[in-house]
Amino acid sequence: MKLDGRTALVTGASRGIGRAVALALAAAGADLIVNYASNIRAAEQVAAEAQRFGSRVLLFQADVSRPQEAADLVQAGLDKFGRLDILVNNAGITRDNLLLRMTDQDWDEVINVNLKGVFNTTRAALRPMIRARHGRIIIISSVIGLRGNAGQANYAAAKAGLIGFTKSVAREVGSRSITANAVAPGFIQTEMTDKLGPAVRERMLSEIPLGRLGTPEDVAALVTFLASDAAGYITGQVIAVDGGMAM
Repeated sequence: MKLDGRTALVTGASRGIGRAVALALAAAGADLIVNYASNIRAAEQVAAEAQRFGSRVLLFQADVSRPQEAADLVQAGLDKFGRLDILVNNAGITRDNLLLRMTDQDWDEVINVNLKGVFNTTRAALRPMIRARHGRIIIISSVIGLRGNAGQANYAAAKAGLIGFTKSVAREVGSRSITANAVAPGFIQTEMTDKLGPAVRERMLSEIPLGRLGTPEDVAALVTFLASDAAGYITGQVIAVDGGMAM
């Protein structure tokens, strides 16, 4: 799964799954465009670690929910590296609440970042990929998009939408040797799950046949495979990294 000579853009790459994905791609030999929304210090730490693998790195702040910023992000990568081979759409937010208490703002913010943001970056990235007749588009969905979750109607709707989006893109650009696949993480050990109480953690673990939370590196390993030539005949798929929870 070598990615020498390839350039990868990872949105939301400053922490959590995005950070692990960026570092795994760098370890495989890719140059990186590290996108972040606000946490420049964390993004700089990711860049420094990636550079230890020999990767060239571009840091770029952008709100992917804004079409022009997403387009500028892709163009900045092209200006620096001259190519874009891999797009990992990872940026996402949560605004959890029960549906009857969910505000219009809660709904709109999650849909705009988690769903429209992927539309914005993918649309911008497709043109150079089509010209090159090669590309890997990897979209981070969620098992919540497969099974739903109380208090996360906005998040579930966005993540389910990404699955349909992935399959549509795969059909549109497959003839140009561009693949599009979705990864659906389950309960992953991140800052968010670290804040959960013991009772909630026990309930989560009881739903996972493998009996443990996943790690960001578990997700990053699959993303690296999908980005590689080894996955060249895989497209339009949704692959869960969830310890068996969604089966």
